[in-house]
Amino acid sequence: MATSPRPVPLALLGLLCLAPSLAAQAPRAMKIADVISLPAVTDPQLSPDGRQLVFARSDADWKADRRVSHLWRLDVASGTLAQLTNGERGESSPRWAPDGRSIAFLARRGEVEETQIWLLPADGGEARRLSKHATSVSDITWAPDGKALFFRAAEAKSAEQKERDRLKDDVYSLDEDYQQEHLWKVSMEGAETRITTGDYSVVSYDLARDGRRLAVQRAPTPLLADRDLSEVWVMDADGSNARRLTDNKVGEGNAQLSPDDSGVLFTCGCNAAFQPYYQTRIFLQPVAGGPARPVFTDLPFEIERAAWSADGRVVYFVANMGVHSELFRGDIASGKTTQLTRGDHTLGGWSLALAAGQHVVTIDDAASPGEAWTLPLDGGSPRRLTHVFDALVAQYRLPRQEKVSWKGQDGVVVEGLLYYPLDYQVGTRYPLVVQTHGGPQASDRFGFGRWINYTQVLTGMGYAVLKPNYRGSTGYGDEFLRDMVGHYYQNAHLDVMAGVDYLVGRGIADPDRLVAMGWSAGGHMTDKLITFTDRFKAAAAGAGASDWISMVAESDVRTHRFNWFGGSPWEKDAPIDNYWKSSPLSEVWKVKTPTIFLVGGSDVRVPMPQSVEMFRALRHNGVPTHLYVAPREPHGWAELRHQLYKVNTELGWFEKYARGRSYTWEQAPGSELPAAKAAP
Repeated sequence: MATSPRPVPLALLGLLCLAPSLAAQAPRAMKIADVISLPAVTDPQLSPDGRQLVFARSDADWKADRRVSHLWRLDVASGTLAQLTNGERGESSPRWAPDGRSIAFLARRGEVEETQIWLLPADGGEARRLSKHATSVSDITWAPDGKALFFRAAEAKSAEQKERDRLKDDVYSLDEDYQQEHLWKVSMEGAETRITTGDYSVVSYDLARDGRRLAVQRAPTPLLADRDLSEVWVMDADGSNARRLTDNKVGEGNAQLSPDDSGVLFTCGCNAAFQPYYQTRIFLQPVAGGPARPVFTDLPFEIERAAWSADGRVVYFVANMGVHSELFRGDIASGKTTQLTRGDHTLGGWSLALAAGQHVVTIDDAASPGEAWTLPLDGGSPRRLTHVFDALVAQYRLPRQEKVSWKGQDGVVVEGLLYYPLDYQVGTRYPLVVQTHGGPQASDRFGFGRWINYTQVLTGMGYAVLKPNYRGSTGYGDEFLRDMVGHYYQNAHLDVMAGVDYLVGRGIADPDRLVAMGWSAGGHMTDKLITFTDRFKAAAAGAGASDWISMVAESDVRTHRFNWFGGSPWEKDAPIDNYWKSSPLSEVWKVKTPTIFLVGGSDVRVPMPQSVEMFRALRHNGVPTHLYVAPREPHGWAELRHQLYKVNTELGWFEKYARGRSYTWEQAPGSELPAAKAAP
């Protein structure tokens, strides 16, 4: 339910987020539950007049075993905060009405299981349900006149489908059992109007600033595997006069009509010829027809998000620059770009508040998981708005982060992040945990990090942590990214080991106490490392691929894998040797490192059989191993006790095999049960 606004002083809000730990006087190392329980500030939205900020704040609810998000409003001038919502299942996606008098948001409330649109007066009060759609609603956008909201939703099941579900007559056809997703709008009186229809899915859309036209990304199905078959269309705001603009075999994103509706901006991980597997670039597509062209072609960085200025002469964008991300201004006519921010940080939650002349962004750094800031459109001094994490530095001892670089085997410079043990002393060697990032089209960047890597806990226990941006990472140009094309493990694993040797050479890492861990592509890398070398004393592979031939068929995505190995494994003269030689399972007989495997029971990205294959191979060969499966969990684990279990079991494994000592499992906050125990 909605609540009347309750003003909260900024200083108190910072303390509230750390309330479970306030009994400690001196700063201490963080524990697992401290990291998992940290709140998160997401989706900050500035009001049209720039005077108020609304954002979602999520907190860990250990009793419910999940995170719950509520909406807060901040008065920019005074800093006064008010909690606007307090529904049992939470709220998300706040969006200001064009006149700034109300806020739309998404929530599941009462007996209704589907997520719907709700409206809340900006100054607080009771929210009223606006939409009564048959399926859950997402991606809400206000019409410029404030008389309607656009949204996406899946088609409702037919009466026959519902009856078959009720009777459990529910055999389904793999990759063919789905409901297409389409675009709708709802008036302030609750009347719904359908915008698109047909045997395709609208996977994203953008409403022109004058409200007259739409840019729509259409795919054959809502399945992730079909995103590369999506294309950009334009149409009138009522769905009429639809016309296709692009025709390629790559997936576009961020499609947005220019302010004069003459062109569409979109991003694409391709080159100018629309060949796949390149750094993400910005393209401009004329609405009148003709080829799309890339802009700002001299930038070697990955473009994460982009948006038009008010007059259409400038594009603002966030770029991944390897170990940090920054905000840029790009002039369309000249192609000149200007960097607007600079720091050891990662930018998230970025949006443009054009009416207020501001960027709104969250900044994640070593001392904060991400406060909300504003910045003048064309640069200037950032202004911090929220103070949720003010007490972190006073309450906890946090590790020092440092960018490090070394040369790979072939002389190419590789970067990474080093986290020092809390009590680091020059000349002392420390056990080193090597954490390899997922993707692999991604990079590790400065920031507080997430629970899954728990660097604050590791450094508090005396470990150093290395996060290498190995070959195949983004932010370093096309050649660096495309090193994996044709051969996944060409230089990537060698880059990781060169980074280990670099820290051993600096006298920081103890070569006899090395640990490897990672999730998703980081799990792939961990599987590779333990087959490549026996230098690691312990390892933990999360959702990692072991056999690329079977992985291609089992996973819900495939296309990037065709790029890595030179084609599919199912065609004539298929590159089977490439697939198998890059499969850790092909050399699993070499493994000596005690290794645990973790996977979600409902993971469709890297399904459980991939971990089962490695686990059973190691067990057969007499290598200490266990496989831990989290029921209900997809590729990313969300249940708090599952998260706690993951970290506990990894720490116990590392302590036993890398340091030869026992570990006491941490208990869930408020639990009356003893901490769960992993297999011995």
